[in-house]
Amino acid sequence: MVKTIIINGSPRAPKSNSKQYAEIFRKYYTGETISFMINNRNHSEICDHIEGCSDIVFVFPLYADGIPSTLLNFLKTLETYQINQKPRVHILINCGFIEPEQNNVALDMMRLFCRQNRYEFSSTLAIGAGEAFLTTPLSFLVKGKIKKFAKLVASKKTEHLSVTLPLSKKSFVKASTKYWIAYGERFGCSKEQMASMKIE
Repeated sequence: MVKTIIINGSPRAPKSNSKQYAEIFRKYYTGETISFMINNRNHSEICDHIEGCSDIVFVFPLYADGIPSTLLNFLKTLETYQINQKPRVHILINCGFIEPEQNNVALDMMRLFCRQNRYEFSSTLAIGAGEAFLTTPLSFLVKGKIKKFAKLVASKKTEHLSVTLPLSKKSFVKASTKYWIAYGERFGCSKEQMASMKIE
């Protein structure tokens, strides 16, 4: 049992930021890995592969202050699955907020799952500004923290890490507002339309 299984729990797994973060983790991780992206049809297949692993790294985004439904549905399958030697669980989570502590509720949800199902909850990395980080000149900051996280997983140590863009909240809101206005304009959607509660 020396393999680490990386499980991407993003609803947008094939095109997600979580996929990019998982790939960076694999680059820095020195052990053997296998990777899966959760979908509605592969829950049992993933559980079968967990049996032979020493560690699980769940990689996913924050959704509505919690874990995404894609991952939640998988966990419902996992808690009913017979795993003889349960691996350690590590979490790499990212959110769109600049504050990495916005991920804390989702981390508590994963911690509770582990406690109730007798999995060892180990190292975590909470990323703030996760949607923007890798497109900035400061991406080396998050890559450096993922490298440290990968070393923790490899060494079986437990530590809780966090990282975010070194911006004030005011600067971050200004930059993100500019981004979303420009994004909306690409699809013919005005700032006023995006601010409306009306959905067409």
